[in-house]
Amino acid sequence: MKTAVFSARPYDRRFLDEATARYPAGQGIELAYFDVALDASTAGLAQGFDAVCVFVNDRLDAPVLRALHALGVRAILLRCAGFNNVDIAVALQLGLFVARVPAYSPEAVAEHALALIMTLNRQTHRASNRVREGNFMLDGLLGRTLHGKTAGIVGTGKIGVATARILKGLGCTVLGFDPYPSADFEAIGESVALEVLLALSDIVSLHCPLTPQTQHLINEESLARMKPGAMLVNTSRGGLVNTDAVIRALKSRQLGHLAIDVYEQESALFFQDLSGEIIDDDVFQRLMTFPNVLVTGHQGFFTVEALEEIADITLRNLHDFAEGADCANRVVAAKS
Repeated sequence: MKTAVFSARPYDRRFLDEATARYPAGQGIELAYFDVALDASTAGLAQGFDAVCVFVNDRLDAPVLRALHALGVRAILLRCAGFNNVDIAVALQLGLFVARVPAYSPEAVAEHALALIMTLNRQTHRASNRVREGNFMLDGLLGRTLHGKTAGIVGTGKIGVATARILKGLGCTVLGFDPYPSADFEAIGESVALEVLLALSDIVSLHCPLTPQTQHLINEESLARMKPGAMLVNTSRGGLVNTDAVIRALKSRQLGHLAIDVYEQESALFFQDLSGEIIDDDVFQRLMTFPNVLVTGHQGFFTVEALEEIADITLRNLHDFAEGADCANRVVAAKS
């Protein structure tokens, strides 16, 4: 089973190779690594491969899927939970097998959400830079005690519940919104309507998938409903947030803080070193001018435990496809 791994970074190679050597599921699987993203211009690299393994910013729209199918590719393995970058209808039409990693170490992303909240609230990133320069003044570093505040969790799946559990442990009142309520969340917080959550929460943390229904869930209207001065945190998908609307809310002081690990146009920026380049994304550059904005480059998943789990489940998915076995993580089934 020959598999082309796209958007492959050194850590992808390390953990996939280790998983291949460690588990019986890796027997007979041959991995070839490409550091480029998969899109229409790079799909030809999949010539001669049975499967492709992709990440969040690889593009699998209709033209790419048709090109892969014409090259003989029959399986698509996602090294992530979301599959908004795959045209599922076309994949189904072509009979492609598509599988994902639905629940890898949800605590990893939840802990990163907390790191963003704590860092931005207490401004430890700015404080560290000051101390390195010999400046020990506290002016401009005033934060708020999180104990007793209200945290709103939008999306109460595994990651949302893990985040809620952490915030509950800090002494926060936790509210949640999800069209599909979670029994696990009900043991931690109270489920409410989205409008109620936005109005009452000091912190709003997004943990839902990107779908046509959630595209720009955070927009001009929803931002206006938020508690003035609240913090917005997004460690899920960039498309959940209308960035232009967020910038306006930051300028008007309606939004007090913004912490994001994802960005709607991140595919042109994230997972590469652009430190010597001019970044011509004016919206992103505008965001970076705000002192109350904290951005990380999609690293919420980036722990040893999560990468081990991603590699293991990805290989199991591929093994299930090769053996014709039922795959619990299948998004689209291959035609027989």
